[in-house]
Amino acid sequence: MHRITGNGGQDSLIEMSPTDSYNEDLNGYNNDASSDPRSAQQGRPETPVTPGVWVDTCESLCGSLASLASSLHSDSPRREALTLEHIDSLTGLARKRTLFLKYRSRIDKQQHSKDSVYFRDGRRRIDFVLSYVDDKDGERKQERRKIYEANLEKVGLELETEDKSESEDGKTYFVKIHAPWEVLATYADVLKIKVPFKINDIPDNSEMPMHWLSTPFRLPEQVMHPEPDYFTAPFDKSKSDFFLIDDPETFFPPSVRNRIVFYILSRCSYFRDECVDKDKKGIKRLQNNGTYTAAFPLHDCRYWTRSRDPNCESERYNLYNHWAKFSCFFKEQPLNLVRKYYGEKIGIYFAWLGFYTEMLFFAAIVGSLCFVYGFLTYDDNDWSKEICNQSIGGNIVMCPLCDKKCGYWKLNATCNSSWQSHLFDNVGTVFFAIFMGIWVTLFLEFWKRRQARLEYEWDLVDFEEEQQQLQLRPEYETKCTNRKLNRITQEMEPYLPVTSKCARLCLSGATVVFWISLIIACIIGVIAYRLAVYAAFASIMKDSPTTHLHVVGPFITPQLATSVTASCINFVIIMILNLMYERVAIWITDMEIPKTHLEYENKLTVKMFLFQFVNYYSSCFYVAFFKGKFVGYPGDYVYMFGKWSKLRNEECDPGGCLIELTTQLVIVMTGKQVWGNIQEALVPWLMNWWGSRKARSHPESLYSRWEQDNDLQSFGQLGLFEEYLEMVIQFGFITLFVASFPLAPLLALINNIIEVRVDSWKLTTQFRRPVASKARSIGAWQEILNGMAVLSVVTNAFIVAFTSDMIPRLVYMYAYQPQGEMNMKGYIDNSLSVFNISAFKPENRPEDGESPFWFNSTITTCRYRDYRYPPGHEKQYFHTMQFWHILAAKLAFIIIMEHVVFMVKFFVAWMIPDVPSDVRARVKRERYLVQEYLHNYEVEKLRIQLSQNGREECTCSHDIYPSLAKHEVLSECL
Repeated sequence: MHRITGNGGQDSLIEMSPTDSYNEDLNGYNNDASSDPRSAQQGRPETPVTPGVWVDTCESLCGSLASLASSLHSDSPRREALTLEHIDSLTGLARKRTLFLKYRSRIDKQQHSKDSVYFRDGRRRIDFVLSYVDDKDGERKQERRKIYEANLEKVGLELETEDKSESEDGKTYFVKIHAPWEVLATYADVLKIKVPFKINDIPDNSEMPMHWLSTPFRLPEQVMHPEPDYFTAPFDKSKSDFFLIDDPETFFPPSVRNRIVFYILSRCSYFRDECVDKDKKGIKRLQNNGTYTAAFPLHDCRYWTRSRDPNCESERYNLYNHWAKFSCFFKEQPLNLVRKYYGEKIGIYFAWLGFYTEMLFFAAIVGSLCFVYGFLTYDDNDWSKEICNQSIGGNIVMCPLCDKKCGYWKLNATCNSSWQSHLFDNVGTVFFAIFMGIWVTLFLEFWKRRQARLEYEWDLVDFEEEQQQLQLRPEYETKCTNRKLNRITQEMEPYLPVTSKCARLCLSGATVVFWISLIIACIIGVIAYRLAVYAAFASIMKDSPTTHLHVVGPFITPQLATSVTASCINFVIIMILNLMYERVAIWITDMEIPKTHLEYENKLTVKMFLFQFVNYYSSCFYVAFFKGKFVGYPGDYVYMFGKWSKLRNEECDPGGCLIELTTQLVIVMTGKQVWGNIQEALVPWLMNWWGSRKARSHPESLYSRWEQDNDLQSFGQLGLFEEYLEMVIQFGFITLFVASFPLAPLLALINNIIEVRVDSWKLTTQFRRPVASKARSIGAWQEILNGMAVLSVVTNAFIVAFTSDMIPRLVYMYAYQPQGEMNMKGYIDNSLSVFNISAFKPENRPEDGESPFWFNSTITTCRYRDYRYPPGHEKQYFHTMQFWHILAAKLAFIIIMEHVVFMVKFFVAWMIPDVPSDVRARVKRERYLVQEYLHNYEVEKLRIQLSQNGREECTCSHDIYPSLAKHEVLSECL
């Protein structure tokens, strides 16, 4: 064998000689044709009639029948001649139909069904499939395919082509690829794939107490653990007899086989040796230029039934029955089977999603209890009673909430919103905010332990992303024409000049800033909508036209109508912008030309998360930290863009802005989750249903396995990335703003129970099988979650301090209660300041007819929400001392809460080790055994070599190596 090298010797592929392969070079068509006596015809060979020809034949047949009918009604002199002519035509068409049916029946009668994962010989497994269609630019593409497939055969892969006449549409060719043992062993050595060498002899003592309680949630043992637990070591082709190889054909599972084949496909060239442009290589580039329409590994069977081939594992069927069905929503996930079928990268995602859902269960219980506490203390809400009391709230006249179009109003108009606010704004909110700060830490720390256990069980302990990602991206090699010497490998490798890299980074940064500015501009537009529309709602609802609505009428206020409509508009804007952000982020990342796949994924992750963070959370940040904080007072209001804009900043209800933040959070979070699940499930199902509408009527033996998978949707490189992004955005909703809505974890739990089954269902039934890939962790998402966990402590502390009324109430109860009692009587009157109506400026005064009927000239003052001195005081309209006391209390609460939560977080993180002790012991045991067994293997191999040399040629004594049969290895890791 020798190597086929690309440009600069990078990513070389290994060319196999004909004697290297353990299998004969068989071609499915030639073997079948030679062995089938029906294929040998006397005289001229029979030409198959394709489905496209049969359609034309049917059309001709209909035309001939119509002509025959017209001829029968024609004049008698010409009738006989025309009739004979059309009868001859019909006879020829009938002969073609007979040939077509014989052709299809010949396929149907083959012993080997086309719904199979094997070549036509029934022995060689199909590891990958390429499909293409002839088109106008067929000659150039045909030349590329010819060279590419010849190069694939040079590196040892075996190909078998299905003619377009075999396909359902009569247009698509399929190239089936098989990797023989020699190729698999060679590249398993190159990729350092771990394989078993000894059955695990460490007893599993992880039995949980009272495990019988979890019996209803468990799956059968053969599904949870589809293969025994082994000690593994990196494969070494020169030591193949060291490993537990029973059958070379089944030693490497299909996921490993398709991973190896895809590695070859991604680096195989499609240029001739004399071609100057030697950067033409890789299946991705061939797909981009239309040479091939698809490239994918095969599912092993139909998902609703087992394969008829007894040698086929039918793992897809098991996944569908025990994992993808919604009726299994309460069952554990068969993660080992998922990892075996789809690879470690997809397995680690579902492991993280399942663990996240389990931890949400505890947060949902505590959040629900806090909500129940608010409901049970409904009658103890003194300030709401004062607002709703006709003699208190009914006699307090409030200042207009907007200029000219808003009139005076009474405080008891906010009675309903005040009661609703108490459900979320109570003492339990403070406790839940602190609890969630600790819950986030427990979630991240326990996930590290779960991840460490998976790393050991899935042979990822010594796996380094750098080892896999050191291989350069084909796009990087293609676009970087400059070469420099690598000081480590002493080989020439492509590189991107510093000037080009800086220019690309500057352009990328400018694009990111522009799009974030666009998001902020959209949010400002929504805020301007709130300010402008509020006046319209206030003018329309001044005479209570919604009271005739029996259920929701009494609850509709101008504030609620503005908040709900603005939240819905904001949600629509978010969904529209999301469609553009993904393309923009991918374009920016491609423009930067990342060197490795790991670098590409990390860059894209940061950009997409930054976009989505600003897009989803900016409106919540506005309501939580800006609305009602910079409004001024009736004599000196603050305007959004200056007084010329006439858009006065919004004020909060006397009950606070927390209920509006809750409304915003519920609409955006729930809307995103419902829309996301519908889109994930419905769109691929509709596309697959439409694409396979014709082929569904075919019998199983004619609808081939590769055609079935070709009709499915492609999972894509970013399929898993979008799933992570969706869950991380949800994680932000239930942590950053959870103090305003304790039921957020419950909604997230319900969504995730559905999400697990929707994701598994669409992956198993609606998408082609993804190429297996390794990953030892969730990657850059781990750092993003850590950052959001720290930020959530700060945001929840500020929400409790500045958005809710918890701190002002406590300050009043402990320091400003007139009778010195520990109650909230008189709080509403204390929290409202007085303004002289005569001091209103003309541009702020309500227009004639806007004020309600009960307002008259005897009312000389109005109230507003602030702590300022009344008119006539020497410091009128300046902040009172109580305002500064409350501000000091808020800042003190933030500092104390943050320090307490951070101390508990760091203590919990220190107390919980990242790697469980039993896993650490198993890792050391496995490393020790690898060293010991490899040493004994080498010693035994040396003894065999010495014995083969013969005693007469051996000048050394047999007692020189008396202890070589058993050698104790002193492992430093112990």
